[in-house]
Amino acid sequence: MIPTPLGTTRTVVRPLYALIAPDSHVPSIEPAWKQTAVFALVSPGMGARLVQTLYVVEAGGGGAGHTHGEEHFYYVVEGACRVNGHDLAAGGFAYIPAGGTFEITSAPGVRLLLFAKHYEVFPGCAVPEALFGHEGKVASEPFLGDPAARLQALLPDRPEFDMAVNVFTYDPGGTLPFVECHIMEHGMLILEGAGVYKLGDDWHPVEAGDALWLAPYCPQWFVAMGKSPARYIYYKDVNRAPRLA
Repeated sequence: MIPTPLGTTRTVVRPLYALIAPDSHVPSIEPAWKQTAVFALVSPGMGARLVQTLYVVEAGGGGAGHTHGEEHFYYVVEGACRVNGHDLAAGGFAYIPAGGTFEITSAPGVRLLLFAKHYEVFPGCAVPEALFGHEGKVASEPFLGDPAARLQALLPDRPEFDMAVNVFTYDPGGTLPFVECHIMEHGMLILEGAGVYKLGDDWHPVEAGDALWLAPYCPQWFVAMGKSPARYIYYKDVNRAPRLA
């Protein structure tokens, strides 16, 4: 890694959002994982209600454990791995429900993204079953009719699911159609390309490798910049009413 001059960085952590640029990523250790650099990019430590972790696995590495009351969504950013007996290449994903187990082995150099949250039971709905797939088999739909901004929903939109994970692809110059401000929380990883994100009253250049957290009601807007498409994967909480403390 090339040192940044005079301690400069694009990383910023605010009450309603955070941008964690790759030059600020610091590895840690999780007991359930071996031969793995663990980058906890979003967590309750910054005020989030989700965990977003990037695992970079070395030769012979992997992880195994129990989700307990949490649900896990794994996405292969780079390389290939096996999750609970399913072989996943880059773009592959796995949903492991609350109360489930996970066993992950991989080839060296895999980069695996995790979104995790506490599962909120909905009366009358069973806990979702495990689900495995690949983004290449998921339909890409114009967002609000705009073919320059295309959305892929990786999880079913059904009441038993209280989380959604989507991939957004923007052609150069493509944008969100308006400044959004909503109850849903986001965790996000920029996969390809670059752009500018308006977060609250601030404007931030973002590029591949950046991790973001957007709290509920954080005003947000994005425009893709450069000569190639921009892509990001993001989490949001869905299908549950807000609760009083």
